[in-house]
Order: sequence, then structure tokens, then C-alpha cells
Amino acid sequence: MNEDCDEIRLLIQADLDGELTPADAARVAAHLERCPRCAETQADLGRISHRVREDTTTYPASEQLRARIAAQVAAAIPRPAPKRQPWILGASFGLGGALAAGLMLLLLPVQGPDLADALVASHIHALQPGHLMDVVSTDQHTVKPWFDGRLPFAPPVKDLAAQGFPLTGGRLDYLAGQPAAALTFSHGKHVIDLYVFANPVGPLAPSGSRDGYNYVEWRQDGMSFWAVSDLNAEDMTTFAADWRRM
Repeated sequence: MNEDCDEIRLLIQADLDGELTPADAARVAAHLERCPRCAETQADLGRISHRVREDTTTYPASEQLRARIAAQVAAAIPRPAPKRQPWILGASFGLGGALAAGLMLLLLPVQGPDLADALVASHIHALQPGHLMDVVSTDQHTVKPWFDGRLPFAPPVKDLAAQGFPLTGGRLDYLAGQPAAALTFSHGKHVIDLYVFANPVGPLAPSGSRDGYNYVEWRQDGMSFWAVSDLNAEDMTTFAADWRRM
């Protein structure tokens, strides 16, 4: 293990949580391809994260609890007094700032990780030679069984060749602390990655773009679907609509 490994291991958890920029996520992915020890660390952390996500019960704070915390924090913030020494004044502001920051963390609604950057980074990494597909097939009846036993859920697999988006294969991925099926489609010279998650993560992000790549998210049958490609936004919307109609 070298210094690069030390740095990568610090980034792995953020990568699992979908918090890295596309450049950093691609850098981590490239390192894991050539470093079995760091790849093993990622797998271990991924399993732990998945277990915590599955086994932990969370409850939103009630309005009464939020109000009580706000009142206690407000009462704890020191009132400014006249003619204080500079170091005392600085300490007061420091304490008040820390308490206010803590209050904001408590009162802000919990948000799921933003997957967009991580998904675009994963898509870019997959476009490198040899990384796009684990199973290569245009037959949905070949691709769908390939995922059996490799994922804790059964992702739907469809062929949209008649709509101009033929299926080309699939692979396994791991993002935001949970496994995903990545189905690959083509449209002309463009590649579309369709990521399927068993559990939706965070608020719905219907569409957007990152670094020249467009994405569309929709939720269906309790699962979350993210399509990512350098295809134009209009064709991406058409792809999503065709999938949902099939």
C-alpha cells in the first residue's frame, strides 16, 4: 500500500455515498481497477453500508422537538456584553456560530445523496475500453437471467430496438451504498447507461446535466431508474418514456 492508496481509502466512503465530483469518482474507480487491496476495502465498506441502510430504522423529528431544540440553542447563545475583551468577544461569536450551525443541521430536512455526479462519473469510467459490459447480448432473455444471484433484487430488462434504442448488455455497479444493475443501450453512436436501484435514494431528480452528459430519473414498481448518456436531452426523455410504456 502506498500514499496513493492512503488517499484513495479516504475517498472510498464518500464515493459510496455519492458525494464525490465526477473527476474524483473516476479517479477512485480507475485506482480500484488496479489495486485489489483497495477494491477489497471498498467491497467491505459497501457491504457494511448496505447492511446499515437495510437494518437501521430512522424517524423524522417532530415539529415539537425541532421547536424545543431551537429554543434551547437560542437560550444557550451568549448575549453580547459591553466592553468585552477582544478574546472574550471572539469566543462568544465562535460558540454562537457553532451552536447555530448545529441547529441548522438539526432543522434542515434530511436529504439523500445526490447521485447525479457519481452516476456520470460511473458512466464515463464505463466508456473506457473493457469496462462497459459484464454480459454482452442484445437478447433481454439472456441479460435478465445473468443478474440472478448477483443482485438482491430482480431488475427489469427490456429491449427497445423497435423504438431505436437496442439493448446491448449489462453490468454490475455499486453506488450510494447500494448495488445497482447497469443496462446498456445504444442510439446511433451514443451509449446509454440505465442504472436500476432497488431502493430510491433522496428526492426525485427528473432530469438534468453534468459536464455535457444528460440524465433522466424516474421511479417505477418501487425501484429507481437513472438513464445517463451524452445523448441530447430530448432523445433521453424519449428513451425514458419508451421504457415506461413497454
